[in-house]
Amino acid sequence: MAASRSGYIFVRLAGLSGVSAVCCGTYGAHVLKTQEGKEHELQVYETASKYHYAHTVAMMAATLTKRPMLVGSLMATGMTLFCGVAYYYAFTSDATPVPLMPYGGVLLMAGWIAMIV
Repeated sequence: MAASRSGYIFVRLAGLSGVSAVCCGTYGAHVLKTQEGKEHELQVYETASKYHYAHTVAMMAATLTKRPMLVGSLMATGMTLFCGVAYYYAFTSDATPVPLMPYGGVLLMAGWIAMIV
């Protein structure tokens, strides 16, 4: 199946997401892991990092689906709400936006479902 031109932007966004995943991973490994008393934040950070990498690859594959704009948009928005909020919490300990994380998770699940229908 040829990659859709309309969804090609998601390959570029996946590249940007991959770079940001490496940056966040590096920061977390060198800064967050050295801070005492941040065990919960570290656990949240590690979850965000895993999801960020996995869904970056999934977003790149959006171009191979029937609805690349839908799949890519769901993945990008879901990563922003889930991973972005988790990183924010892990780095700042401010739980104010944490209630948005489940919405991000639902969007990520919807993105996976949109890949197969």
